[in-house]
Amino acid sequence: MKLPDKSTSLEAAVARIPDGATVLVGGFGVPGTPFSLIRELQRQGQKDLTLVKNDANEAGMGIDHLLASGQVKKLIVTHLGLNANAIAMMNDARLEVEFCAQGILAERIRAGGAGIPAILTDIGIGTELALGKQVVEMNGKPLLVEPALRADVALIHADRADPFGNLAYAATARNFNPPMAMAATIVIAEAERLLPLGDLSPEEVETPGAFVDQVVELPEISEDYGVVRR
Repeated sequence: MKLPDKSTSLEAAVARIPDGATVLVGGFGVPGTPFSLIRELQRQGQKDLTLVKNDANEAGMGIDHLLASGQVKKLIVTHLGLNANAIAMMNDARLEVEFCAQGILAERIRAGGAGIPAILTDIGIGTELALGKQVVEMNGKPLLVEPALRADVALIHADRADPFGNLAYAATARNFNPPMAMAATIVIAEAERLLPLGDLSPEEVETPGAFVDQVVELPEISEDYGVVRR
């Protein structure tokens, strides 16, 4: 059986994202953030987006471009501390922000990819993170019900890929990307190198192509990626 070629252009891949979409965005700070897909999303102008990301990047880079252009209505995130623009937008009620403990965010995404509707945790009990959330009791202990996170689209950054969408990451740039690739209806991956089918050994593949819908080879690496030198 011949495997399909999922490689496409940056423009065509991002054009699949509709207005109002919920979008998982890989990355932990700079490593693993799909800067080129984000920039193309900004250029195309899709609006009313809900973004799920570990952080809001720094001012002037990454998803801050989408915040500045007014394309984001809600951000689900672990912290905003490096982005004064995002903090100001939240304080001025121009951006809805849902905070989530970092490990819980990762587990909610993993649960979404595994088809589990929610997780139970004692993290956040008695804090503002628990406000408005369902609490159940198990073995005499109160637990928060944290709903799983799934999205319409996931934007992923990989170091290497093949045309079928098998992905390999560079060290800690792996971070949130693999679980996010399992928790979205449409998965779009950008790759620094697109290798011929078969050039990635099975041991290198960290996200199987079965989870990926489109793969884009980056024609160049922008300054954003150069912040971390490997």
